[in-house]
Amino acid sequence: MIGNVSAKVGALADPKASGLDQLKAAAKQFEAIFTRQMLKSTRDAKLCDDDLFGSDATDQFRDMQDSNLADQLANKGAIGIADLLVRQFQARVAKPAATTGSTDAAATADAAKADGASG
Repeated sequence: MIGNVSAKVGALADPKASGLDQLKAAAKQFEAIFTRQMLKSTRDAKLCDDDLFGSDATDQFRDMQDSNLADQLANKGAIGIADLLVRQFQARVAKPAATTGSTDAAATADAAKADGASG
């Protein structure tokens, strides 16, 4: 029986990793998935039906090879999707911590005003 299977690896699995590190790891995983799907669609197009050595085993091996290639391309940043995602979302990752602190301070100040007004 398989237990404790998790898709989180690297910085995503580390609870001490910063939000930016987790964003970078998620962006690389997204790029790998996107590249894998792109390669799969290209293979499914089958521009040529005459495959002399075609078999289910060969197809499975090609799928594994494409998956490995997609992971390697994502880790090297060859396509650049992960970098674009990080640039787009890094401001959102950094802002919640600053916004939460100022919101807590404002809530505390509002509570102090309410206590002063009622007493």
